[in-house]
Amino acid sequence: MTTFKDLGLKSEIISALTDLGYEKPTEIQEKAIPQVIASDQDLKAFAQTGTGKTAAFSLPILEKIDLDNQSVQAIILSPTRELAIQIARNIEEFSTHLKGFKVAAVYGGSDINGQIRKLNKGVQIVVGTPGRTVDLIKRRKLQLNNVEWLVLDEADEMLNMGFKDELDQVLEVTPETKQTLLFSATFPKEVDRIARNYMNNPAQIDAGKRNSGSDNVTHEYYVVTDRNRYPALKRIADINPDIYGIIFCRTRRETQEVADKLIQDGYSADSLHGELSQAQRDIVMQKFRKKTLQILVATDVAARGLDVDSLTHVINYKLPDQIESYTHRSGRTGRAGSKGISIAIVSPGERRKLSPIERIIGKKFVQMQVPDGKDICKKQLLRLVDKVNDFEVNESQIGEYLPTIQEKLKDLDRDELIKRFVSIEFNSFLSYYENANDLNDLSRSREKDSRGKRRDDENMTRFFINIGRKDKLNPARLIGLINDQQISKNIEIGQIEILDTFSFFELDKNFTDETVGAFTNNDVSFEGRGVNVEVTEKKRAGNRGGGRRRSGGGKNHRGSSGGSRRSRPSNGDAPKKFNKSGFGRDRSDRSRKKRHD
Repeated sequence: MTTFKDLGLKSEIISALTDLGYEKPTEIQEKAIPQVIASDQDLKAFAQTGTGKTAAFSLPILEKIDLDNQSVQAIILSPTRELAIQIARNIEEFSTHLKGFKVAAVYGGSDINGQIRKLNKGVQIVVGTPGRTVDLIKRRKLQLNNVEWLVLDEADEMLNMGFKDELDQVLEVTPETKQTLLFSATFPKEVDRIARNYMNNPAQIDAGKRNSGSDNVTHEYYVVTDRNRYPALKRIADINPDIYGIIFCRTRRETQEVADKLIQDGYSADSLHGELSQAQRDIVMQKFRKKTLQILVATDVAARGLDVDSLTHVINYKLPDQIESYTHRSGRTGRAGSKGISIAIVSPGERRKLSPIERIIGKKFVQMQVPDGKDICKKQLLRLVDKVNDFEVNESQIGEYLPTIQEKLKDLDRDELIKRFVSIEFNSFLSYYENANDLNDLSRSREKDSRGKRRDDENMTRFFINIGRKDKLNPARLIGLINDQQISKNIEIGQIEILDTFSFFELDKNFTDETVGAFTNNDVSFEGRGVNVEVTEKKRAGNRGGGRRRSGGGKNHRGSSGGSRRSRPSNGDAPKKFNKSGFGRDRSDRSRKKRHD
C-alpha cells in the first residue's frame, strides 16, 4: 500500500496528515504529488469532485515552498468564495507544523481592506476567486511577479461561470517561468484553449473516468407534472426519513422558495444561495456540516465549496442546463466508499434530457414511482417504533415520576397504550396523506370532467384580466404577456378563457402574489390599453356558450382556451382584493361588463 511518506513529502507534512486522520493517498494524489515534486513541467489533471484534488496540488507546493520568503509564491484560483475558503482552510491544516508559513483567502462579499492587511503582512500562498484577485491586482495590493505556481482549480466551472476574462488577466501578469497546474472534472473547449495558450507542453494525469460519476452512486428519476414537483420532493424526503442531502435548484429564487416550503412543512432545512451574506452562508454551512440541518437547498454555485463526505442523497429539483453540472452535483454523494443516490425530478417533456447525461456518466437512470401515502406512513411509523425500541431510558431522571404515571395509565392495557402512543405521534402524518393523489398518474393534470373543467386544479389560482378578443388577444399572446413579466422561468399556466372584453387564466398558486405584483408594478399595457390583473374568488362553473376549446402555446408553458362570444362568467367569479388602484371589492357580472365595455 502506498503511503504519503512514499510520495516524497517531508515529516512536518506527514505529521499534519496523520493528525487529520489521512491514511493513504487517493488516486489523483498518488499520481499528482510525485509529478509536481519531481518536475517543473506544467500539469493537466482530471479527476471528479470529491477525489481529494486540494491535497493533490497543495501538498507538493507546501513541500517545495520557501518558508523564509514572505512574498506570494503560489496563487490558487477557484470558482467560488466557499471553495476558496475551503481550500485555504485545508492548506492551513496541512501546514500546521510548517513554521513561518501563511496562507490567505481573497474573495468577494467580504471586507477587502481586511484581506489587504493580511496580504501586507506577507503570505506565501493566496487562494482567491477570479474577480477579487483581479481587483487586488489592479489596486496593486497583490503582487504576482514572484509566483512559482499557478493553480486553476475547477477550471471548467470557472469558465462555465463566465470568468474567462478574469483568468486571462491573472495569467498575463504571472511569470512565464511559473508552473501551471490545471485541475478539472471535465475538459471543455475553453479549458483546452487555456491549456494551449498558457501552458507549456503540459503533462497529463487522469484519475478515474473523465466526466463520469462515482461507481458508488445510483441514479434515479421520477416523472411528475410541474405542479407536482414539490409534492413529489416532499414524498421522496418522507420515504427516506434519515435523508442527509442537498437539493439543487437552478435559481436563487427557486432555492429560497423550496427551502421555505420545506421549513413550513416541518423539515430541518435551509437554503444556500448568492443573495446570502458571507456570515449567513457560513452559519448555514456550519449547521449542515454538523448535521443540525438534514436538508440543504442550494444553487450549483453556492454549493461548490461545501465539502461533506456522508451525504445520502443529491436531489435535482430541476435538471441543470449543463451536463457537467449534473456530474458535479451527483459527485457530492457516494464519497469515501459510501453509497449514494442521485435523484432527478423531471416533467414528461424533460425525460429526453436524461439520455445525454447517461452517455456521460456511463450509467442508466432507473425510473422510480413516487411513493404513495400508504407506503410513506408505513415507513415513518416503523421508523418511529425503531426509535422507541432503541431509545435508552434514564431511570434516574424519570424514576420519581413513574408511580404517578403508572397510576394514571393503569386502566389501559398494553395494546391500547401502544395505539394511543402511536396516534399522538402519528395522527398528523396519517391525516396529511389520507386520500393522497397518485402523483405518478400524469393524466390527472389534463383530466377534465364532462363540462370541460380540470378536476385537478387545487394548485392553481384563477386570475381576471381586463383584455379580450376585441383587444386582439388570443391564448398565445396572453401566454407571451405573462412570460414578459418574468414571474418565474418555469411557471405553469393552466386553463385560459378568452372572452370579448376580458379573459381568465390560471397560474401556479405559489406565484399568486408575484403575478399580481408584476402586473401592478410594471404598468403593463397591451395594444395601447392598460392591463389590470386581479384574483377571482371561484372558478367558472362551466363553458356555457358552447364554444370550441383551443390550446394556447408558449415556451415552457401550457394552456387551453374556451368559451363563445356570448359566454359570461358566473356571479361567483367576480374578482376580489386586487386591482390597479389598490381597492378591493366584489362586482357583479353586469357592472363589470359595463365597466370594461
